[in-house]
Amino acid sequence: MSDPRYAIYYAPPPESALWTFGCRVLGYDAATGAPAPALGPLDVKPKRWAEMTAAPRRYGFHGTLKAPFRLSGTATEDDLVAAGRAFAQTQAPFPLPPLKVAALGSFVALVPEGKAPELARLSDACVEAFDRFRAAANAAERARRQEAPLTERQTSSLERWGYPYVFEDFRFHMTLTGALPEDDVAPTVEALARLYADHVGAAATEVNAVTLFVEENPAEGFRIVDRFVFQG
Repeated sequence: MSDPRYAIYYAPPPESALWTFGCRVLGYDAATGAPAPALGPLDVKPKRWAEMTAAPRRYGFHGTLKAPFRLSGTATEDDLVAAGRAFAQTQAPFPLPPLKVAALGSFVALVPEGKAPELARLSDACVEAFDRFRAAANAAERARRQEAPLTERQTSSLERWGYPYVFEDFRFHMTLTGALPEDDVAPTVEALARLYADHVGAAATEVNAVTLFVEENPAEGFRIVDRFVFQG
């Protein structure tokens, strides 16, 4: 078995409509590590919807703040938990900006309707605060990241921070599907937008914590280790 991978994600409060919606769309609840009752477009067969959401299901419903990484040789999970609790002492809650269902290339995600400076600031802080625990990416991981076209700045970020989409290149999103055929993208956006309106609508959601996820085995996917509630 390979070394576990950890990540610092935004996961909505477990009692929120947004968390329930995201878990059901993906068919997986990372808090329990168990399947969630599936929620997909009515005109898509359940088996096909499971295929369309297979890639993000592995990671659980989330918005990336510090991308998955393996621990450096001297770091432990307990160290990460302690650092997460200390980090939360310095952070104050803020409202999650309004989200919309949109296409990001060939996949579908929830994204902010406008600018989201507080989320960007939180991501910047997480990238820096937890980097001391990150082992350098191996050759296979770097090669996988470089499969997508990267700018010079993104390549530099990949080498320095282990992930190309940080700081100026950060774009908050919560993935709902894997890569889809071109003809399926627009209908899926429309269908999920209707489901989002029905199940979440204008319900307010707070960013009041960051969450530590772990993937101990790629076949099992990521699950929640701890949730660090802001105290600032």
